[in-house]
Amino acid sequence: MILPKVRDPRFVTIRRGGTLTDADHRLLALWAASCAEHVLGLFESARPGDLRPRHAIEHARAWTRGEVKMMQARAAGGHAMAAARDLRGAARHAAYAAGQAGVVAHVAAHELGAAAYAIKAVRAAAPEGLGEAAGRVECQWQRDQLPEAIRELVLDDQALRNDICWSVFHC
Repeated sequence: MILPKVRDPRFVTIRRGGTLTDADHRLLALWAASCAEHVLGLFESARPGDLRPRHAIEHARAWTRGEVKMMQARAAGGHAMAAARDLRGAARHAAYAAGQAGVVAHVAAHELGAAAYAIKAVRAAAPEGLGEAAGRVECQWQRDQLPEAIRELVLDDQALRNDICWSVFHC
């Protein structure tokens, strides 16, 4: 479980009683899509014919442009997570990262799921003994991709949820 028991109002849109603007919600979705896409090859090398994770990332981006409805992006995210079910290791984590990116349209707080699963994918793909270092490099790459408008929010979220996200946000 990567979501906190109590929803953080910073990740709830204003129209639903939180403080998250639509613009920042879209930035979170784009960042999550970038995190997932960065490791997508780890899934595609294991299942080259399975496009579900790629479609989830594409739907996340399409949602930010208003080209698909939230329900379509969420469904694509669910299909990507289904693609992970019978896999192990890096490919599984990469598919979950894509799935989490797809569902950010529905629940903004899934942004960390995409990032955390991407880090887990890189760790799993690294040669023996190098997983932690590879994870730190991925974590830093992700932070370098953060738009300034959401940087502080995401970094604070990482600090608050690091324990429930497998402690991957130490970089």
